[in-house]
Amino acid sequence: MGILKYMIGGAAAGAAAAYFLGYDYLFSGISKTYLKGKSGAYIDDGDLFPGNPVITVTPKLWEKAPEYNKTDLPDHLADNLKKSKTAAFIVVRNGKILHEQYWAGYNQLSQTNSFSMAKAVTVMLLGKALEEGLIRSIDEKVSEFYPALNEKKYGNEITLRNLAQMEAGLDWDEDYNNPFLPNAKAYYGKSLVKAVFSRRFKEKPGTRFEYQSGSTQLLGFAVRKALGKPLASYLSEKFWISLGMEQNAKWSTDDSGMEKAYCCIHSNARDFAKLGQLFLDNGKVGNDQILNSAFIEQMRTPTEKSEGIYGLGLWINYDNPVKHYYFLGLQGQYIIIVPEYDMVIVRTGSYLNNPKNDKGRPDQVKFLVNETVQFFQ
Repeated sequence: MGILKYMIGGAAAGAAAAYFLGYDYLFSGISKTYLKGKSGAYIDDGDLFPGNPVITVTPKLWEKAPEYNKTDLPDHLADNLKKSKTAAFIVVRNGKILHEQYWAGYNQLSQTNSFSMAKAVTVMLLGKALEEGLIRSIDEKVSEFYPALNEKKYGNEITLRNLAQMEAGLDWDEDYNNPFLPNAKAYYGKSLVKAVFSRRFKEKPGTRFEYQSGSTQLLGFAVRKALGKPLASYLSEKFWISLGMEQNAKWSTDDSGMEKAYCCIHSNARDFAKLGQLFLDNGKVGNDQILNSAFIEQMRTPTEKSEGIYGLGLWINYDNPVKHYYFLGLQGQYIIIVPEYDMVIVRTGSYLNNPKNDKGRPDQVKFLVNETVQFFQ
């Protein structure tokens, strides 16, 4: 009994200390991961968080190519997908589904976590808000939306462009494994305001490229302030409905209903592919221009400070003989656009040990592009 009393007292003291030190989100993280047999965030965790709906109105199914699923993938490509715990793999060519395949019980209706593919979606919302005059300029200061930033060093200098290009100078260590760093607080905490606006700026914005989820979250706050409505609602109105998405999606939020702008749109692989097709079609759906083509060109143009790997929300590889750019999320969530071959490749899944090259690009993306193009061309 004495030992039990000691353990309970110790646990209570630890909980109190965690609360006062700002680490109370750790309890939420433990309940959503370790107590469910997981070591961290995973693609099926959407039901564990609150969220805002992303609505579709008139679903439009993908048209299938005449060769749809008539040929098995070559062994080395199929093995790579299987070993990396792929959930879905889709190839679209000339606007039609050419191949789709699912593993481990996933199917066409399975909704999985976009993780950081949502960063490009947040930038798309910025582009649409600029197009509609809800935001004056991509070079507008973030302090115009949140004057309290003027009180921080460099806070009065940061622009929306700095955030979209990952040149914010924010004090944010992009670490997915350390539970005491800001990514975990943003993901499992109750308040994105506390997670993001508590951070300082460590250097002058625009100085250098540094990929940070906090930058996109701050961008999401600014865009939502300009819209006067949830990001998910605007995504529904301007893209999900216009694209004829096959399913409603869900965008995870904090406890106040603010979307995790850097992350966490839960949708199916077919609908993710439609986002890629929109870029392949330079922002058009049929005869309707739903996103300005000039803004799309900005998104897929690599910045100088990123040394050619990043634009506005998109990762880029124009070094490869088969040039491509892509939405990228943790554990190998990809929407890859290959303009030369009029192709979109989507891969979702749980690749926990996804190796990267010296520029920070996942090796698997280049592999999938080169092998898929070679096999299907």
